[in-house]
Amino acid sequence: MNSMTLSEDCEETISVNDEENIEEIPAENTEDNDPSITAGWSRWNSLGGVVTSTPSAVSWGRNRLDIFVRGVGCSYWRRSWNGRHWTGWENLGGIFVSKPNAVSWGSGHLDCFGIGTDSACWHRWWNGSRRGSTWESLGGRLIEPPTPVSWGPGRIDVFGIGTDSACWHKWWDGCSWKGWESLGGILHQQLSAVCWGRNRIDVFGLGTDYALWHKWWNGRSWGGWESLGGTLTSRPTAVSWGHNRLDVFAIGTDKAVWHRWWDGKSWKGWESLGGTVVKIVSAVCRAHNRIDLFVVGTNSSCWHKYWNGSRWSTWYNKQGVLESPVVATSWGSNRIDLLHVGTNSGLWHMSWSG
Repeated sequence: MNSMTLSEDCEETISVNDEENIEEIPAENTEDNDPSITAGWSRWNSLGGVVTSTPSAVSWGRNRLDIFVRGVGCSYWRRSWNGRHWTGWENLGGIFVSKPNAVSWGSGHLDCFGIGTDSACWHRWWNGSRRGSTWESLGGRLIEPPTPVSWGPGRIDVFGIGTDSACWHKWWDGCSWKGWESLGGILHQQLSAVCWGRNRIDVFGLGTDYALWHKWWNGRSWGGWESLGGTLTSRPTAVSWGHNRLDVFAIGTDKAVWHRWWDGKSWKGWESLGGTVVKIVSAVCRAHNRIDLFVVGTNSSCWHKYWNGSRWSTWYNKQGVLESPVVATSWGSNRIDLLHVGTNSGLWHMSWSG
């Protein structure tokens, strides 16, 4: 892939719905009396498009949301909430064999990554003051979508699984790209990475033994891979709600959601959170000691479970008919945005404002 090619098919098939034409699916109002959850949920709203991948969503500031998807023709598309309304679909071009993954390291900054037809990692950025870059190849040969994270302004770390099934790492230090470096391991399915503080990174992957494996950067050097056990059937999802805190979720062989956590001193768990789940877990931390989980159940609906700081809720049905995993993000302590691909291949959105 010497150049990234614009797909004319996507120009013809991506549709943008006018506000008056938005279709809505009523959400079930069955929440309990937790004051942070009882009210404020919107209905499922169609954002249009013809989407061929799980979406990626990122927020670079309060009341801002950027969504990236792959469309027909395998190019990437972007749609944004600018604080007042949704923009139209923007074709970012390229030909990709993976879903997009995006990250923001500061206000107005967006970086999008994907795998091209040459198996290399490709990158495009936007700095808030102009349209942004064209696609650039970062090299490498990846078999799973790249996972980007940022632990501070001007810093990006990208992780992917190479053709040798090892974890590979490339990073932007504020001036130039470094790597790739092999971090070893024998892994499959997309990695999960999270930063709980400045110059701290934790990477999680599913091993060939179907256990959860963990590697960490302590600010000076990489630790070795450690097994956290379990028998998992999905890739892990890791989040952090505070300093030196990690929570990891995955699906077990019983199709329930399983949880393990680092409390700052040692690993706890595993604990079963129940449910019967058919797609990977999405988790978001909207405030200190708060976690919201979203999954797809056997009825293809979105289901929600939350940690309120002292206990886990039951599972609540948020309805919808989902063809992709739920993607959850938050731009504030009282805001959650959910996205999924529907049976019409369009993108759907639901939000909570507490």
